[in-house]
Amino acid sequence: MGWTWMLKPAGRLNRSWKSLNWTFQAPFKAERVDAGRRAPPAIGCFFSSIYVDGLRALSARFLFSRPPIMQTPAFLDRDRPDVPDLVVPGGITPFFLQGRPVRGRLIRLGVLADVLLTRHDHPAPVTRLAGKALTVVAALASALKFQGSFSLQIKGDGPVPLLVADCTDTGALRFYARTDEDALNALLAETPNPTDRDLLGNGYLALTVDQGPDTDRHQGIVDIAGDDLAAMASHYFATSEQHACWIYLSCKMTDAGWRAGGLVLERIAGEGGSHVVGDEDGDASWETATILATTLTSRELLDDSLPPADLLYRLFHEEDLQIGHPRALAYGCRCSRARLADVLQGFPDDDLDHMAQDDGQIVMTCEFCNIDFRFPRKDISSHAG
Repeated sequence: MGWTWMLKPAGRLNRSWKSLNWTFQAPFKAERVDAGRRAPPAIGCFFSSIYVDGLRALSARFLFSRPPIMQTPAFLDRDRPDVPDLVVPGGITPFFLQGRPVRGRLIRLGVLADVLLTRHDHPAPVTRLAGKALTVVAALASALKFQGSFSLQIKGDGPVPLLVADCTDTGALRFYARTDEDALNALLAETPNPTDRDLLGNGYLALTVDQGPDTDRHQGIVDIAGDDLAAMASHYFATSEQHACWIYLSCKMTDAGWRAGGLVLERIAGEGGSHVVGDEDGDASWETATILATTLTSRELLDDSLPPADLLYRLFHEEDLQIGHPRALAYGCRCSRARLADVLQGFPDDDLDHMAQDDGQIVMTCEFCNIDFRFPRKDISSHAG
């Protein structure tokens, strides 16, 4: 038997052994829920931080496991867990159409999509949704100048009530999808190929730029609108950013594994910063670009053997295409034992004792990379005052 702990801002300490719900004085609330027994996975993990309802939520899963041999004290161990060190050099190809109010980005995750998506055992429709989320967050982050992380968060009332994907300024990607297993199984039994909207339901979509604790977060929130993630993201631009944006996303299982990619076009400002909405030539150029973009097929987009420049040339060679410098994408779980140890040290000794299992281990599971960190209880000293 194991437990899942969800930590977030809450009220004073209150323990209920019957309900297994624990509440701590701010800044954390912990909920413990029976998660069942499973075989101990490989050592290594990431303890994630995500924003839900405007609050930062920390998530960890505690399960039985066998104790590892510990070579370095946890508070000094800043090594990455045993996860792929993978970089796709040309994951993002920026471009613009000379003399036209159009710029864009071609996103192709390549083998990175398979590596990220297969760390989670989701049904194919959820995996496709996650792949498209990784693609769109990479596309939007690459258009901004920032240092930190750019995140997409969707919270709804469907079988996938929470979807989070983020991308750093260096192109490091990760994602997490929470599923309601019963609701998801019922949906798939009735609709084997559900839309993104079927999976997410009604709720909201938020885009957030987080540049660290010393700066204010910038966030835009809109309601979920449209049947697929591309339409939902386009709705965000239409209502929040108030400028035209055309988005195409695709994620599929291919002979080479999972692949994900996308094409994003934006109508940019004219001279002096004003949008050329009323300019007939600008309108015609934008319409032409979007019509050409609609000829893109999923097969072309996800074809590893087709270079990005060649694909863009197929689409826009008559529109004075100018291709910029490609940007890299990478596997982006940012875990370390030191960070997790610091979190655990914030709990009182009594609570750490209750977290420890029969074998004396506290195990924290990353919701992003799905790998565990194991901490012998005797090695964790509380700093809670």
